[in-house]
Amino acid sequence: MHVASYDYLIVGAGLFGAVFAHEMKARGKRCLVLERRAAIGGNVRTEERDGIQIHCYGAHIFHTNDRHVWAYVHRFASFNQFVNSPLANFGGMLYHLPFNMNTFREMWGVRTPDEARERIMAQRAEVKGKPRNLEEQAISLVGRDIYEKLIKGYTEKQWGRPCSELPAFIIRRLPVRYTYDNNYFNARYQGIPIGGYTRLVARLLEGIEVRTGVDYNMARAQYEGRFGHLVYAGALDAYFGYRFGALAYRGLRFETERLEMENYQGVAVMNYTEADIPYTRVIEHKHFEFGKQPVTWVTHEYPAEWKRGDEAYYPINDAGNQALYQKYAALAAKEENLILGGRLARYRYCDMDQVVASALAAANEQKKVD
Repeated sequence: MHVASYDYLIVGAGLFGAVFAHEMKARGKRCLVLERRAAIGGNVRTEERDGIQIHCYGAHIFHTNDRHVWAYVHRFASFNQFVNSPLANFGGMLYHLPFNMNTFREMWGVRTPDEARERIMAQRAEVKGKPRNLEEQAISLVGRDIYEKLIKGYTEKQWGRPCSELPAFIIRRLPVRYTYDNNYFNARYQGIPIGGYTRLVARLLEGIEVRTGVDYNMARAQYEGRFGHLVYAGALDAYFGYRFGALAYRGLRFETERLEMENYQGVAVMNYTEADIPYTRVIEHKHFEFGKQPVTWVTHEYPAEWKRGDEAYYPINDAGNQALYQKYAALAAKEENLILGGRLARYRYCDMDQVVASALAAANEQKKVD
């Protein structure tokens, strides 16, 4: 009988793969991690330039209400006290996010919660019955003014379709606060790992064999029979050779540049909500760590049509794609030693704390099996 070289072959060196690998190594298991990209970190990867940690694939702010997850990530990094308080730019006017009394004052000049509530309630009334699409859902939650200025253009750029053609569930809940509170996530624990996310992932992977630049789906014959379990955090349709067709995503394109100035926009994240501005947001990376460097780095984030082979960012979880995913999930369930994890394999958007928690849960399930 052929003896496996590794107890676990882990595909993907993002948060899910790194946490799972760390936990298995701690239990004496031999792990090999394969990463399709040239470097570890997945979509949370950061790179240091001029002493500034660049978020390579968009802004990532760690936030959670799970005390166990917060304590866990602190074993591998110290976190600062960054609180996400983005701004929205519409026609050169700035509005605070999430929607709160500062937003309402900027929008209408109101000062009290009762005045703001009266405005919103009057505008909500135009939607009769159950909202049929995202546009009606948004208006039923926050009214016409906020929808037109701060939701419509941004959302249509992000998804590449009119809000009237998007399903209501995308925006089922919108935070509406009748307080002057700009804390976007309102989570108990929040911050950025000092020194960047790549350092955190590297700490998780210490002592574990990692091979970058390896696409498992292209090289699987090389690893066949050399592992006991396969932990897969890649795209599930790619794993099965797109047997039933490709799942759909929205893509992103990033343009990052160095500016010879200390401070470009004064905030880490600014959303651009007008439809005729092609990017959705501008990220000034130094503000995630309260940087004082004499230069700055900014990224313009553009939504993009996605095609097979592009980096996949936002799953399009409509009924057709969900049905297609279930066909792939049924195939995966038949593979006894296959463990799925992460946003691509699960075809769902996940916050970072959810990824960490799911990786820990998967590792604990293996402990029961062992």
